[in-house]
Amino acid sequence: MQAFTRLTAAAAPIDLPNVDTDRVIPARFLRKPQGSAGYERFLFHDVRFDADGKERPEFVLNQPGFRGAKIVVAAENFGCGSSREAAVWALAAYGVRVVIAPSLGDIFHQNCGKNGVLAVILPAEIVAGLRRELHARPGATLSVDLEAQTVTAPDGAVHRFEIDPFRKQMLLSGQDDIGLTLGYEAQIAAFEASHRAAPPWLSAAP
Repeated sequence: MQAFTRLTAAAAPIDLPNVDTDRVIPARFLRKPQGSAGYERFLFHDVRFDADGKERPEFVLNQPGFRGAKIVVAAENFGCGSSREAAVWALAAYGVRVVIAPSLGDIFHQNCGKNGVLAVILPAEIVAGLRRELHARPGATLSVDLEAQTVTAPDGAVHRFEIDPFRKQMLLSGQDDIGLTLGYEAQIAAFEASHRAAPPWLSAAP
């Protein structure tokens, strides 16, 4: 996966709490393979587009200043509901690298880190303040520094966030769980060889 160190980019505010993963990517798109052409259109599909596939102008990502945002600043319990990993795939396909919220669905939170999207938890009053700034100044940027664990607001205020040290290192290195496992391939092969040799009945011919 793509490593994450720091990012300065436009951010989009999403004020609705309890945005579930079915809203992030409707269930009918789950059979589409990750990385397929047009995957970014699945993101918030039913609220971004009308029945004819035309953009809904009232949706935040269709508005000037927020279109193409790489940071989402959400309300409470973003990514709740089903555990579909495709919700994070859709965000990443659109170009979102950071989700900031007061709270996130537990499995969604874990899926973010496993797919190169930085999940940042900040106090509700700070996140609400960030959203207000973004509404007041569409196109304003946030700066997120993973190494320093800080978010810099459009007004220059700096907010520190906490993150699991293991997940931080994985994001900084751009290594997913499969890559981590493959890093121990030689040790795994050695263990398997010794395990087969120790109890002879495991490998004995019938």
